Amino acid sequence: MRSRRTLIIVFVVVDVLLVVLLVAIALNRGNGGGSGSPDEGGGSTASGSSAAHPSGSASEPSTAVRAFAMPSGNIACTMSVDGVTCTIASYTYAPPVVGGCTEVTGHVLVLNADGVAFSCVSGPPPAVAGDDVPELAYGKSMTVGEYTCTSATDGVQCVDGSGKGFQLARASWKELP
Repeated sequence: MRSRRTLIIVFVVVDVLLVVLLVAIALNRGNGGGSGSPDEGGGSTASGSSAAHPSGSASEPSTAVRAFAMPSGNIACTMSVDGVTCTIASYTYAPPVVGGCTEVTGHVLVLNADGVAFSCVSGPPPAVAGDDVPELAYGKSMTVGEYTCTSATDGVQCVDGSGKGFQLARASWKELP
């Protein structure tokens, strides 16, 4: 049991580092990036990078690592064939309890073969996604391997091929079957 927890912690740390790396790369590619209101949504889709284009339900799933931000910028996710990691900069729900964690919880949620789990994160909470992080417009979905995330005005929903996953929004989160 302890080795499984250790393995989950290692996957979570790797996922968090991957999100941070992808956000840093996206920010470095931009031309300075302005700041939009983190609560305002837009209707545009991601542009520029083929790895970030949202997919419709009829397209084939990707196997490449892909990242996106919700139109508000408050939630950003990284997807791979190994799972999904979403960060939320600002939330109003009660922070979840993560056993053994004395650091911050509630900002990083992971879905992988082991299920859904919040990460224990040290350091500052994630920032709102910059303008250079590809946007997944409301109503659009992105699929990588067996994982699919769908953007909506009331948050993001990410599930695996069996329908297990989560819904995440500023005001609440819930685990799906």
